Amino acid sequence: MPENTLATLVQRRLRADLLRGVLPPGAKLKVQALAASYGTGPSPVREALASLTSEGLVERLDQRGFRAAPASVADFDELVRARCWLEEVVLRESLAAGDQGWEEALVLAQWRLGRLKRADAGWEEAHAAFHQALLAGCPSPTLCGMAEALREKAERFRALARRVAYPGRDVAAEHAAIAEAALARDVARAVPLLQAHYRSTASFVRAALAEA
Repeated sequence: MPENTLATLVQRRLRADLLRGVLPPGAKLKVQALAASYGTGPSPVREALASLTSEGLVERLDQRGFRAAPASVADFDELVRARCWLEEVVLRESLAAGDQGWEEALVLAQWRLGRLKRADAGWEEAHAAFHQALLAGCPSPTLCGMAEALREKAERFRALARRVAYPGRDVAAEHAAIAEAALARDVARAVPLLQAHYRSTASFVRAALAEA
């Protein structure tokens, strides 16, 4: 396999492990250990690590290699603010432009998510698919791409609190209410519901980060 193709594959695996919390924030990323884990040589790993520094997922340490970017409460709070602001715009565009195909995809995504409990295998994937379907009616690839980038960054923080219970919270009901408002094209209801959903999750993630 060409080395540039191998480096791309390593980058995808490394990126996924960082976002899922397999490689936790602040962890030292040793080139030789990663190469052994991914079954490759050190060069593709170094190239992947260097590339991921531009995304803010990896930090280069002077003369000391690399580490997974730290995760602070302040960083997370800023991310939530940015996500709420941006996704208000994207959601408004999605509700205005979404066609029948968008509606059907959102109904299916919500149904698949509603069948699972938060602790079930596959819930995280279904959860991501629901939020992607919700915004997919937006006709701007640029806005959708920015929203997806923020969603992925938020996933990295959420991974730290994945095992934390959400006492007194019905997440399935929140998703159902968001979908209902979106399908009714009720912007005045859908936007605050989505933002409240993010801020509610943020309160639990923030507590987990403070204890980390």
